[in-house]
Amino acid sequence: MVSKSVLQKAAKNNIIEGHQVDPLFQFINDQESAAPDSIQDEPLKFVRSFGDIFITLGVLLLVVAINLSSLSGYLYFIPVVVFVLLAEWLVGLRKLVLPGIALLLSILFFVSKAVPIANENTATISFAIMSITSLVFYLRYKMPFSLLPLAIGLVAIPVVQIGLDVLNIPVVFVGLGVVVFAIAFWFDSQDTKRVSHLSDNAFWLYLLAAPLFVHGIMVSLLTSEQIWINSFGKEMLMIAFFAVFFLLSLLIDRRAILISTQLYTIYAFTQLLQDKVNSTQDVIIYILIALAIFVIYFGTYWYKTRLLVFGFLTNSIISKYIPDLKMKDISK
Repeated sequence: MVSKSVLQKAAKNNIIEGHQVDPLFQFINDQESAAPDSIQDEPLKFVRSFGDIFITLGVLLLVVAINLSSLSGYLYFIPVVVFVLLAEWLVGLRKLVLPGIALLLSILFFVSKAVPIANENTATISFAIMSITSLVFYLRYKMPFSLLPLAIGLVAIPVVQIGLDVLNIPVVFVGLGVVVFAIAFWFDSQDTKRVSHLSDNAFWLYLLAAPLFVHGIMVSLLTSEQIWINSFGKEMLMIAFFAVFFLLSLLIDRRAILISTQLYTIYAFTQLLQDKVNSTQDVIIYILIALAIFVIYFGTYWYKTRLLVFGFLTNSIISKYIPDLKMKDISK
């Protein structure tokens, strides 16, 4: 932001007229206040400078060194305390995001070493402790990434309780994915301009919700013996699901959640085309080329496509809960 004193110095040096200082200062303020309306991309606020990467490297080296030591059992809580103190300095005082992520993961790593997963009961206790640790970290530093391990821990607890049978009931993953997705969308709807930590909260939760939901649906399709599914063709239904999922991500403006569908999409197209192409390798090559074109195209024209497909929702009730469909495309 340009300060008023800078404009006054510019006037003294005859760069601008004195009477232009106030209106120019007001104009600059108005433009910067409106800036969020022109930003429609998914912001990644991990790194502010190379110093963040350097500090993170130091944290990782410290983790490796401690892990190679002769600590065991509850003694692993000693490095937990050390990393908590580092978090107070690097996250609490200096507000560093990437080092903060590394510190939280380090804390969770040594907590898991102190309370290892040996059976169902200890697994539940371990996941509960890690979830509580992540929650405390979030409440203390308001670091959005904290919600990801928190959610993973909470999701893991019922999965552990169900046991191996959970693999035979993919609807559990679908249900958990829907719950996490709903919470993520609630955060997103509270910050449709994506300028606060609420939208960052949503970003990390989507990264968990999407694979849970997609995996549950896809496993259901692949293992189902229902006649109507077989009549349509499992691979065609998988591709149809990908199309619907793409439209959903386009509507809420979250490209990140599409990542979880890529492997299943490759599998579906491979099964559909393997009898029409010379070899499986050729099929994969064609599919990867198609996906590459898809990613490049929508990486460039995502917002124009979004406006074209969902422009009719501009003044609807739904528009209150999603990013503005008419925001300026910053990729021009």
